[in-house]
Amino acid sequence: MQPNNPLHGKTLETILNELVLKLGWAEMGYRIRINCFIKDPSIKSSLAFLRKNEWARKKVEELYLETIIS
Repeated sequence: MQPNNPLHGKTLETILNELVLKLGWAEMGYRIRINCFIKDPSIKSSLAFLRKNEWARKKVEELYLETIIS
């Protein structure tokens, strides 16, 4: 268990949906320069990319912590 981890229990899809609601795709693409946020963005394509690329997922998690949690 990770009771002190603010990401505990949050799925990647939930994190993405909350970021899209708060920031929108354009702002997310500006902050994290990955094509799945810039060109024809969707939750499905973003999830596929982020699940294959640990470095990108970490950046999304950091953005989530900065934007939603704090």
